[in-house]
Amino acid sequence: MLYQGNGNVTKFNRLMIQYPSATLFRRLAATFYDAMLVFAVLAALTFIVVTTLGDAVPSGNIFFQFLLTAATAVYFSGFWVTGQTPGMRTWKLRLVTQAGQRISWQRALIRFAVAIPSTAIFGLGFLWAIFDADKQTLHDRIAKTRLVVIQ
Repeated sequence: MLYQGNGNVTKFNRLMIQYPSATLFRRLAATFYDAMLVFAVLAALTFIVVTTLGDAVPSGNIFFQFLLTAATAVYFSGFWVTGQTPGMRTWKLRLVTQAGQRISWQRALIRFAVAIPSTAIFGLGFLWAIFDADKQTLHDRIAKTRLVVIQ
């Protein structure tokens, strides 16, 4: 059972609760789409940094790594608080809380922070969705979010 709230549910929330959870295929397809867009954003950001410095960024530069990670976090979290990234929009997915509401910045940042190791460790956080009764990934479980298919 996903929703265990106080009974104060709006029409929008009821609709989101009733939608089915996204399959692993749809999740990965939307993630792949977003990864291409993030890569373009990071390439543009790298170009700006390199042209500003007038030289290549030294390997292992902590500031540059932080900048790229922050840009990626802003991309995903910024779209998640609105409910959809461009990849999610394409695959008709929406991210909501377990109660069917839009997620907060705090919840989006928690989801992002957990999604990094969830993806980096052989994608085990995504594979979790295969065995989860509600088809949720590990980062969805921890952030208390739900990715649903909208029609």
